[in-house]
Amino acid sequence: MSIPTTPLPDGTPVPVLGAGTWHYAEDPSRRRDEIASLHAALDEGITLIDTAEMYADGGAQELVGEALAGRRDEAFLVDKVLPSNASRRGTVEAAERALRRLRTDRIDLYLLHWRGRYPLADTVSAFEELQAAGKIGAWGVSNLDTDDLEELYGLASGTAVATDQILYNLTRRGPEYDLLPWCADHGIPVMAYSPVEQGRLLGEPTLRAVADRHGATSAQVALAWVLRRPGTIAIPKTSTPARIAENRGALDVHLTDDDLADLDAAFPPPDRKRPLEIL
Repeated sequence: MSIPTTPLPDGTPVPVLGAGTWHYAEDPSRRRDEIASLHAALDEGITLIDTAEMYADGGAQELVGEALAGRRDEAFLVDKVLPSNASRRGTVEAAERALRRLRTDRIDLYLLHWRGRYPLADTVSAFEELQAAGKIGAWGVSNLDTDDLEELYGLASGTAVATDQILYNLTRRGPEYDLLPWCADHGIPVMAYSPVEQGRLLGEPTLRAVADRHGATSAQVALAWVLRRPGTIAIPKTSTPARIAENRGALDVHLTDDDLADLDAAFPPPDRKRPLEIL
């Protein structure tokens, strides 16, 4: 069964389940497993691969480039520019470095990693320049809250933003109050990073009880919970092929109303605006 997709605002279908690479290339002893995990992801149809120049100071980009050698056309590649590089010229130069490390001629979706000192208008202008040159497909942002998106949408070309990549999981539900509804109203899918809270969720009793009902793992239920919302993409990071298959199995977990009620009781939804959390 193929991975379900959700459309970007321009209509491009994107898999709702991807593979993150945060902390990849930090330990040479894990490199073989990390590359094998990306190969396993592609084999499972998990073709969205997310990376960033921040990860291992470019090392993760190089590892992804190595893993995608001969398979680049199978992948939907997401990369991110650091805010310290996000001036108009700096963004273009960062993209050029990324392309060399990734061994490719294009990045499918290029994001501002978080907001820094450079005006959003400068970064967007650079994104448009890169698009015109065929070096990136869509562009988006990461770790921007509702007020930031409102400001972005006020720019002449700001409505072309394709996604907001944010921290969202059972313990980080703040975005449900206003950010997720805002994105839904504007047709912008959200990419959830750390959807299992870097593994810290997995021993929680209610999550384990729900998993037992479905013959699933806690990680699969946590992912299924994130993916229950239309227009949401989850990008869990794992560095073992077996965990890739486990993540893929989350798509077969269909949470009931009782499951969702139990999870709401254990992890209450927000009742007020909360600042966007970042890891």
